[in-house]
Amino acid sequence: MKVSMLSALGKRSTEPPISWLMQAALSRPKLISLAAGFTDNESLPLEETRALMNRILRSPESGRASLQYGSTAGDPALRELTAAYLHRLDRSTIHHSITPSVHSPSRLLITSGSQQLLYMTTEALCDEGDIVLVEDPTYFVYLGIVQSRGLRARAVRLERDGLDLAHLENVLDSLQRAGELRRVKLLYLVSYFQNPTGVTTSFEKKSAALKVLKKFEAAAGHPIYLLEDAAYRELRFRGDDVPSALVIRGAAERVIYAGTFSKPFATGARVGYGFLPEPLFTTVKHIKGNHDFGTANLLQQFYARALASGIYAKHVARLQKRYAHKARVMHEALEKYFPPAVEWWEPEGGLYFWARLPRHITSGPKSKVFQTALKNDVLYVPGGICYADDPARRKPDNGMRISFGNASEADIREGIRRLGAVLSKLV
Repeated sequence: MKVSMLSALGKRSTEPPISWLMQAALSRPKLISLAAGFTDNESLPLEETRALMNRILRSPESGRASLQYGSTAGDPALRELTAAYLHRLDRSTIHHSITPSVHSPSRLLITSGSQQLLYMTTEALCDEGDIVLVEDPTYFVYLGIVQSRGLRARAVRLERDGLDLAHLENVLDSLQRAGELRRVKLLYLVSYFQNPTGVTTSFEKKSAALKVLKKFEAAAGHPIYLLEDAAYRELRFRGDDVPSALVIRGAAERVIYAGTFSKPFATGARVGYGFLPEPLFTTVKHIKGNHDFGTANLLQQFYARALASGIYAKHVARLQKRYAHKARVMHEALEKYFPPAVEWWEPEGGLYFWARLPRHITSGPKSKVFQTALKNDVLYVPGGICYADDPARRKPDNGMRISFGNASEADIREGIRRLGAVLSKLV
């Protein structure tokens, strides 16, 4: 009898959808990919990066220190600068005073991209068979974490300003009636310009969602955390910023905030960070020690200097203008080429438009729409992969995520023209 040597996690692990989407793009040179969540290539800060690295490596003292191991929690200077930066972001958006401990560097962990924080936090909180609550739809890479860890997801409907709060309460109530509330560990939100829909969760809804979670904690017998994924927060190009869930009164012990420097600056220099309450901070730090001893020290020194010099903030401002322009290009193309039967949501930041076909038309990888689009050399992310496997509802399969992040303006126009031509024939 043949016995597999793989662990249960190894057997569960499957190829992420992004892998075959990227492979499709690489194998067809003429294909226009509106699928990749890559950032804008032309605006990557090449000169600024060269100057910052030269500053670090010019001095033997700072150069050798940056090429040595650092600490597991992260470079103290970068933790201080990051905490102060986020404090300024939140302070500019809220009227009441903010307790200093909310943005304390002592509860901030530097990670190898925000994705690592999402994985380690889920690993620290959840055992196989536990339940996480997610938006419907949500970031499909996080769904991969859920699947690989042997967890179950329950989906909460998404509205234009965030979660459907009544549905959140209904989902928790149904889990309580089924005797499964004790398995619920966290609510995961992509709260700014959500991947895939572009929706931003209002501060009022964040506050209300936290109240709903606290309402069910006694019956659950343990804390239920709100994990706020703010990876796209700084990519706002219209409207006012929204405060993070960290500044909700009474949120200090229940909110986990995941941020990143990669998307707002350079995705090839992957450094993220997270604010975590105790005892979760210490637990996740221990897990990180087992993962990698600490995030690459050279990259941490790089971002510390980018923040301290003002180069980071200047680049973010330029990037916001760049994405505002590319979003306008896509908006105009959608209005020109998409048939009226297709509904699409316009974002105020981030990298994506979210489109939905009439319910009887599917958009999945095996659908006529996807296959015809591929034959016409244009690629999008099928919306079905962004929905959790939730037995309480039938998984929708009529959405598509369309990215303006990496494509050139010419490719945005031509890609939407090609996709619009396919939809006009099939919808």
